[in-house]
Amino acid sequence: MVKILITMIAAVVISLPSAAQQERKFIRGGNDLFNKQDFEKAEVEYRKALDTEVKSYEGAFNLGDALYKQKKFDEALQQFQSLAQNEKDKEKLGELYHNIGNTLLAMNKLDESIEAYKQSLRNRPNSQETKYNLEFARKQKQDQQNQDQNQDQNQDQNKDQNKDQQDQNKDQQNQDQNKDQNKDENKDQNKDQNKDQQDQNKDQQDKDKQDQDQKDQQNKDQQNKDQQNKDQQQQDQQAQPKISKEDAKRLLEALEADEKKTQEKVQKDKVQAQKAKKMKIEKNW
Repeated sequence: MVKILITMIAAVVISLPSAAQQERKFIRGGNDLFNKQDFEKAEVEYRKALDTEVKSYEGAFNLGDALYKQKKFDEALQQFQSLAQNEKDKEKLGELYHNIGNTLLAMNKLDESIEAYKQSLRNRPNSQETKYNLEFARKQKQDQQNQDQNQDQNQDQNKDQNKDQQDQNKDQQNQDQNKDQNKDENKDQNKDQNKDQQDQNKDQQDKDKQDQDQKDQQNKDQQNKDQQNKDQQQQDQQAQPKISKEDAKRLLEALEADEKKTQEKVQKDKVQAQKAKKMKIEKNW
């Protein structure tokens, strides 16, 4: 979840230069509007703060959040990345890369989103929220890979079915041609028989055409369904992550357990190596 920076106002009135007072005024106004979910007007106030003080970190950060809430993802991403380029404070860098990850996730750029969350954890390693979002992005990537694989399999299957149908149609055409030749050769003797055969062939062709039309419609319906599922998934990715905290916790615990097993194996290998070395020395002696 993106967060806005809230300026704490001291109880004691401090004398500030006029420009700084105006900057604070605009930021407070923007924060009030943001909390009321009037993100468009909040954006205006934050821009006023930046017009007053171009180096206002708080105004620039909160402007990025207001743009994100309006789904102006390209602008929001540019805002956060611009701040991250010159920022040295690790806590601020952690917050910025967290929001960069959220913005990329909303844009369905899963690989870039995962890298942004990792960068956030390098600067702010104890953020449970960033760890949660990182695992969610990884799960989304795996789901997308599975969906793409299924779609490729369906396309290959449809291609094979169409080829089989074309081969059947070609065989049927060859059969029809042969029957026509036989018809010419035996026109007088088999006139009635050929007429019945022609009727049967026509019925078969009609049936084949109906079957092909039905298969084409089924393929079209499946493609539409796949596209709807893909569109729905993109919409879900733009929403707040829905997996539970418990699932994320279990994922983290599984990662920690794997790490513990690895450390134990390394330690065990070291002990065995030392024993082997000692036995070799005693034997040589």
